[in-house]
This record gives sequence, structure tokens and C-alpha cells, in this order.
Amino acid sequence: MVSGLINANPVVYEKKERRVRNSAPQFDEYAVEPIDQLEIFDILFLLLLLDIKDPEHPYSLEELKVITEDAIEVDNDRGYVRVTFTPTVEHCSMATVIGLCLRVKLMRSLPSRYKMDIRVAPGTHATEAAVNKQLNDKERVAAALENPNLVDMVDECLAPSYG
Repeated sequence: MVSGLINANPVVYEKKERRVRNSAPQFDEYAVEPIDQLEIFDILFLLLLLDIKDPEHPYSLEELKVITEDAIEVDNDRGYVRVTFTPTVEHCSMATVIGLCLRVKLMRSLPSRYKMDIRVAPGTHATEAAVNKQLNDKERVAAALENPNLVDMVDECLAPSYG
């Protein structure tokens, strides 16, 4: 038995087979293209989640089902995206950092017309309301992104998406 770990025995899931996109991309640079659930998942999954590991275990956030395609909502008419993620334990110390990484990745990837809502799944974190408030308050996010140590941590998580 391993002692001192917050989550000594995490549930590990098989990686899900990726769906293939059916529509060919448009090349009209002035067209406003709708964004769907799969595209948001691709942004987060392919460019972020494969490279973030659980701090205690060698598993990706995909293998721990911290985020799933079903936990993404998109409303193109209203320019709204909601991503709900599930920490592996109710007292996960990385929940705010994971949420901030998701927010920053979407801020850098989506057109500015989209409003983002990043949330912890209901009932999955001891300080769910506080984490959700931190992740969705513009002033708190701006303040967090002025902290050089936090920005370095977020950039390290997002580094694979720059290349």
C-alpha cells in the first residue's frame, strides 16, 4: 500500500476511440464557422489533455476521465461554451489549475465572440462553489494570469499546443 497519496488507487479508464469529422473544412476566411462539441473536445484533448498527467500517477486526464466529450456544451447562436470537468478526488488540489488551463487554452483557440464557462462537475469537489467562482470571474482570472509562477505552470501545460 502506498501511503501519503491523496488518491492512492485512482480509477483508470481505457482511452476512447476518436470520432472522425464528417464535414470538410470551409476555406472562406470571412465565413463565421460554427463550432461543435467535438471541435472543443479536440482542442482540449489533442492539444492539452494528452500531455497533462495526474500529479501523483502516470495517467493522463483522459485516462482518469477528468474531461469527456459529453461534458462539453456549445451554443453557437449565443456564442457560449461550457466545459465541465471532474476531479479525481473531492479535495483535488489541482482543480483550479486544471480549470485555468482549460480556460486559457480555449481563450487562445476560440474566436473572441465565445463566452466560456468552466465548471467542476456538481458534487465532485469539496470547494466546488469557490473553484467555479475563481474560474469564471474575469477579475480573478486576470489576477491569476498576472502571477508569473501560475502563468509558467499554465504555459507548461499548454506548451505542446504551440508547436
